[in-house]
Amino acid sequence: MRIPPPGEADGLRRTRPARGDAWLAGGLTVMSVVASLLASAGPPYRDIDPLGFAVATASVLCLLWRQVAPVTVAIVTSAALIVNAAAGYTVTVVQWPAWIALFTCFSLYGDWTRRLTGALAAGLAVVGYVTLDRAPVGALELLGITMCFLISTIGGDAARSRRAYAAAAEARALGEARERAMRTERILIEERTRLARELHDALGHAVNVMVMQAGVGRRVFAENPAFGHEALGHIETLGRGALDELDRLLRVLHPTVDGAAGAASAPATTDPAGLADLAAPVNPVNPADPADPADPADPADPVDLTGLAGRVHAAGRELELNTGEVDLAPSTARALYRIIQEAVTNALRHTTSGRIRVNLAQAGDEVRVEVTNEGRGFPAPVPGRGLVNMRERARLEGGDLEAGPVAEGFSVRATLPGRVRTARS
Repeated sequence: MRIPPPGEADGLRRTRPARGDAWLAGGLTVMSVVASLLASAGPPYRDIDPLGFAVATASVLCLLWRQVAPVTVAIVTSAALIVNAAAGYTVTVVQWPAWIALFTCFSLYGDWTRRLTGALAAGLAVVGYVTLDRAPVGALELLGITMCFLISTIGGDAARSRRAYAAAAEARALGEARERAMRTERILIEERTRLARELHDALGHAVNVMVMQAGVGRRVFAENPAFGHEALGHIETLGRGALDELDRLLRVLHPTVDGAAGAASAPATTDPAGLADLAAPVNPVNPADPADPADPADPADPVDLTGLAGRVHAAGRELELNTGEVDLAPSTARALYRIIQEAVTNALRHTTSGRIRVNLAQAGDEVRVEVTNEGRGFPAPVPGRGLVNMRERARLEGGDLEAGPVAEGFSVRATLPGRVRTARS
């Protein structure tokens, strides 16, 4: 059932007679013919003749347009009832079109102007019938008229209310379906964004370092073959790691491939973020809080800043690690590593010299990390995908991130929630 848009008149708008109304008019016409042939009104009423049959037929045929112009039909059928009584015919079938038209006014319209117009037309028809009918109208007839009037008005209003309730229920169902579709779409967008972030942070870092190491190895190969050979080894290692990372992401997208879901993403150690291998000691991640095997951010092999420092060194740059002991939840530890990795990757991508320094420490329940790329004349950062990803990772863990030029160069500073360490006996 169509729900009328705002501003459209109350009720169902039609431009031509409905099929059901055609059947209704046809049935009442047949009843008129049968009544005129089989029933004789007798005195004081006038027998049915062509004029009486024409009045009854015209009243019945008006019902074809009862949903097109219900108020007009109510007026015409009420007038036909008055004419019928004035001409001396019995009411027989002529009364029913008037009651049906009144029912239609209350069924299709909610505003009282048109409802009252239809009721007034029916009331005048009743007054005309009582006044002009050739036989006295007794209490029983008046009771029947009253019941017909109440059934037409109350029944019409109930029909409209039921139709409005059905339309509202349909609108709610459509709204809920749209809301479910929007929620599904939001989930898909969030998942795509998460996978894009993983691809950018993990594979983007590996490819950037491989390109830089290949360039350094090519330049020094003739003068320092050993360094060039070492660079090729680093490139091979990074390439294999990138392929493993890509394989894990593909297994998340297609979890039934080659066996159980996420088998290749299962953590191999109790330190899913690999932060236990930092240059300075870092507490192991709580084994009671394992990584999510379906999360593509869970590396299968431990990663560490020492390995990151080695790859940066192979690219011809220095990475200084100043790290203290921190205690993080597994998801926060993963976010921390990805932030450091992306900050270092940006430093390698945008500068060709200068020291890169990582300061990591915990104060109370906050873990602070600062990655500084030493140099001068750094412009304000342009919000690219890398910076957006870092901020989003910090935000999702309940922290924040700032980036911009400082006196020493360019700095990325992040604050993440840590777990409060208890004193050890």
